[in-house]
Amino acid sequence: MRAFEDLVAEATAADVSGWGFGWLAGRATEERPPWGYARLLAEHLARVPSALDVDTGGGEVVDEAPVLPPRMVVTESGSPNVERARARLGPRGVHVVETVAGEPFPLPDNAFDLVTSRHPVRPDWTQIHRVLVPGGRYVAQHVGPESARELSEAFLGPLPDGDGRDPEREVAAAQDAGLSVEDVRTARCRMELHDIGAIVWILRKCVWWVPDFTVERYRDVLLDLDAGLRAGRPFVAHSTRHLITATKPARPS
Repeated sequence: MRAFEDLVAEATAADVSGWGFGWLAGRATEERPPWGYARLLAEHLARVPSALDVDTGGGEVVDEAPVLPPRMVVTESGSPNVERARARLGPRGVHVVETVAGEPFPLPDNAFDLVTSRHPVRPDWTQIHRVLVPGGRYVAQHVGPESARELSEAFLGPLPDGDGRDPEREVAAAQDAGLSVEDVRTARCRMELHDIGAIVWILRKCVWWVPDFTVERYRDVLLDLDAGLRAGRPFVAHSTRHLITATKPARPS
């Protein structure tokens, strides 16, 4: 294994924009939920005339679908990701809309047969309901409660239970907005990080896990973790995910 300083410098300089995790290849592993979201998304996109993907990142997941609807729109609020999504998806005829977190989607009512998202920052159920056509469907994979808690606590110490991502609360919020929830599936997936560069990179990308993270602030913690990794003990954490499928009721006949 390369020197601590080399690994940290490499991870600090690496690009963390978008929602691709290819930089971690050979340095970290994560189990995938059993439903296979990318495959599921592709199946749904191939069957509808219009779709909206919310919080698309750099468009990586949508771009995996071999067939896109005739009208495909994605939203993203992070400016660097917006440019990445336009470069990636623009050639496929996808319209990329830049949004402002917490504000309504700049999109018309009753506009999409399908709304999707992989790991939305904070699902806005009122807006999802508004832009779906009557009878339209929402299919999304959300980050579950206390995901990667072990990694957060390695830096921050013991955390209080609950972080607002409980699937039962999300189901209730979706129903309050007027959606009918058809199915919810949950999964807990093992993560292994094998070098300190992987830890630095993932904390730079998923900034909510350790909000005040910098290498300088947490150097002593990083050195302790590095010692365990060099002794052949990967850092183990667990991600949680839930798949939600909901529909907007059709208009009365």
